[in-house]
Amino acid sequence: MPKDHLNTVFKGALILSISSLVAKILSAVYRIPLQNMVGNTGFYVYQQIYPLYGIGMTFALNGFPNFISKLVAEQPDETSKSLIARRAFHILSGLSLVVFFGLQLGATWIAAHMGDVNLAPIISAVAWMFVFMPWLATGRGYYQGKFLMGPTAVSQLIEQVVRVAIIIMAAYFSVRLGWDNYRMGTWAMSSAPLAAICSSLIFTAFGLRYLLAPAPAPTHPLPSYRKLTKRFVIEGGTLCLVAAVVILLQLVDSFTVMRGLVHQGQLPEVAKALKGVYDRGQPLVQLGLVVATAFSATLLPALTDALAKRQPIEFKRQTQAMVHVSLALSMAATVGLVALMPQINRLLFGSLEGTTALRIYIISILFAALITTYTSVLQSLNEYTAMIIGIIAGLATKVLANYIFVVHYGINGASAVTVLSLAVMFAVMWLGSPEDLQQVLLESGYLIKLLALSAVMGIVVILSCHQITALVGPILANTRGMAGIITVIGVLIGVLVFVAGAVYVRLFTIREWLVLPYGKRLIKAVAKGKEHHS
Repeated sequence: MPKDHLNTVFKGALILSISSLVAKILSAVYRIPLQNMVGNTGFYVYQQIYPLYGIGMTFALNGFPNFISKLVAEQPDETSKSLIARRAFHILSGLSLVVFFGLQLGATWIAAHMGDVNLAPIISAVAWMFVFMPWLATGRGYYQGKFLMGPTAVSQLIEQVVRVAIIIMAAYFSVRLGWDNYRMGTWAMSSAPLAAICSSLIFTAFGLRYLLAPAPAPTHPLPSYRKLTKRFVIEGGTLCLVAAVVILLQLVDSFTVMRGLVHQGQLPEVAKALKGVYDRGQPLVQLGLVVATAFSATLLPALTDALAKRQPIEFKRQTQAMVHVSLALSMAATVGLVALMPQINRLLFGSLEGTTALRIYIISILFAALITTYTSVLQSLNEYTAMIIGIIAGLATKVLANYIFVVHYGINGASAVTVLSLAVMFAVMWLGSPEDLQQVLLESGYLIKLLALSAVMGIVVILSCHQITALVGPILANTRGMAGIITVIGVLIGVLVFVAGAVYVRLFTIREWLVLPYGKRLIKAVAKGKEHHS
């Protein structure tokens, strides 16, 4: 690959990574004010249908665009690229119409199986988003296939900003005008198609020129619609499945948690509120994953470059750095959130309800981050078998066990099964990955050092919080303001303990420190400290 072209690829990947990071933060953060405004039951109504939106946007944003970009990149000339994009659009249009009509006609049936028929209008509202999915996915995929990431990045940000603005407005008017929770949910989920329309405008010129204008004569043979559809289902479907892992688990929750709580003996209104409490964990996990995977993702271009240049030693080093950084950040985020959960729950959501369930749920960050990292490496190696089997095994675990655990253990049981499902996914992927990739976790006593360091950090943070609580008294400690102060102090103590401990036990190599923010400064500071003492 020429150097100029490689620089373009790296810059494009960086632009897309930054926009994706901003979009993910927005997607996680808005749910906290939403829950505060509409309460547990209102949050339940929104979260029950959210997985349907999440799956649609995964298709439109990650899975199918990545596959279409591969198809476009394979073509030898501009005419072939535009024609393959046109065929992809036709196939996706057929698939999306099937989903759209399925959701519209089956809305009442789906809502009934979720345990709440009042959700039907909200399902109908979100279904309209799938009408715009082919336009978005094809536009994004076409430009990504030409290594132009700007249009995808801009459309991604527009979609999130418009959607979040409409949701917060719907919550505000719901409180101001006294709407019921289902009317609020319908307006909130109408944000999905409206945001899709706005983000689709970025691809208007592309669509008019390449998708709707008369097709030019082909210059090279193109795969038939039959072969292309088969590739869409197998290759594109796999990419969508990988990208939607966490959302698919949430979809299982939508069908089982509410019904399981009612079967346990809870009144329907109580069950709805409890499901809303359980759903508090989702934005926390999402934020934790942003932290855990953002910096390791910066290594992906280098990983791809090493593979393209057939440099196995460099590829292994980059893989090790990526896995080690992702695992360390996810472990630190998990242990820190578990230790601070009572204060975080009080600060963000105004109560201590469901603290135990949230503590269990937060462990998802650890396994979800590892799955994200390993799937990136396995995809670069074109190793799909372990990924597919792992995802199917994890989803099967969730489907088979969730309802039973909810009936017996309530929302604690649902949290435990989510963690178990992700652990099963990762275990299968790890066991099915190449031996070199398996060894990355076990080399140099890294895992033992990380576990010991994380345990020390967790204990210090918990003891510090207890000490502050004892000093200020239980009444003041239970206020939202003091919960915020304790959380900030706990985070600072946790970061200091973890970083100092990581330096002391030599958890990271120099290459791995350089990936982290301020890593270069820390290396210089440690080196100066050694010179000063010598």
